[in-house]
Amino acid sequence: MTLDELAAWCLRYAPLTAADPPDGVWIDATGCAHLFGGEAGMLADLTDRLTRAGIDARAAVADTPGAAHAMARYGRHGVVPRGATAQALAPLPVAALRLAPETAAALRRLGLERVGALAAAPRAPLARRFGPGLLTRLDQALGRAPEPLTPVLSPEIVQHRLGFLEPLLTVDALAAAVSPLAEAVCAALERRGLGARCLELVFERVDARVQVVPAGLARPTRAPRHLTRLLAERLDRVDPGLGVEAMRLVVPHAERLGPVQAEALAESVIVRGGTAGDVNHALKQEFSEPADIAALVDRLGNRFGADRVYRVEPVESDVPERAARRVPALAPFGRVVLWPALPRPARLLPYPQPVQALSVLPDHPPAAFVWRRVRHRVRRADGPERVSGEWWKREREVAAVRDYWAVEDEDGRRFWLYRRGDGIDSATGDLSWFLHGLF
Repeated sequence: MTLDELAAWCLRYAPLTAADPPDGVWIDATGCAHLFGGEAGMLADLTDRLTRAGIDARAAVADTPGAAHAMARYGRHGVVPRGATAQALAPLPVAALRLAPETAAALRRLGLERVGALAAAPRAPLARRFGPGLLTRLDQALGRAPEPLTPVLSPEIVQHRLGFLEPLLTVDALAAAVSPLAEAVCAALERRGLGARCLELVFERVDARVQVVPAGLARPTRAPRHLTRLLAERLDRVDPGLGVEAMRLVVPHAERLGPVQAEALAESVIVRGGTAGDVNHALKQEFSEPADIAALVDRLGNRFGADRVYRVEPVESDVPERAARRVPALAPFGRVVLWPALPRPARLLPYPQPVQALSVLPDHPPAAFVWRRVRHRVRRADGPERVSGEWWKREREVAAVRDYWAVEDEDGRRFWLYRRGDGIDSATGDLSWFLHGLF
């Protein structure tokens, strides 16, 4: 078993593990230890499994990767209490900080044999004599400087890496590399019967920095042209720095996707029934349209945000503000809902706004109304449409009775007004008027 394979095996304990050459593995157990009864329980389970596999191991848990590395190799393996990293590292030899052998030997000649003595020494002379690497290792172990890990990916995750002889600097050069990456990933997905739902295009720069461009998909797909176009539209966000030496396309989330032969099925129908052109056209539309819509939803969602791409679905309610809801653009359609016979406006106000109306009771529309200090004389009106609360909430929605009117003023503008109450029982409303929508 190689070190990377062992790190991948450790993914059973946490979603982020990394190889620590030549003989170690890091596990970021943040938020995962409680699944094994705590940090001590996790260490016991880990060492027990490795022992049964014939692998002798020492393990430690600490606040930082550097401290865990030092405690597992030079200290007492186990759990270092939170906030006690400096005290735990103080008695360890300076070699525990992953220093070069000549640097550790030079420190010992100066009398700085322990991490505690090194931490207490003046920093400026150390930096002048040994360079910034010594203090960087010390600060990483003590938690004063970050130490990013390069995680291993599960073998189940589909990915493909493409290295370059010369670093790439332009958007056109990066775009040319996207297509072979997408084709390789889609081929791997097809072999596994999967479709991508989430993509990560990773750019490895020559300065050892990594930039990730994510992309989401509304439904599983493994169409190389679609993935290439989707990723190429996001390359303007990439900062190549001094150059990109490698690109990697990762599929962190995939779903089952069976074979798709929509076009072949449509063409076979045309051959067998060439005289029924309208049927063939309808079949072509049925089989080709969902993929086109999915591609459009993916492009819009990745450009403007997935939460801004949706469709409106009717709900079984007569109350206008409850009669529709937002659902994902490609969500399956629910049951058929019958809309009211009278037309309703496509635009509702966020909240009904009170108006001053002149009308004759009980069933006459308003002759005029004042909204936002402007008087509108009603020229035509259609209604009323009686709206009450849901029958299963009727006892709590006595005051939800409304009579809606679609009215048109002298300038041709159309409004949707309602009167609160039925005009008979005062408990249903005070007969005040509100504007709820615009046609």
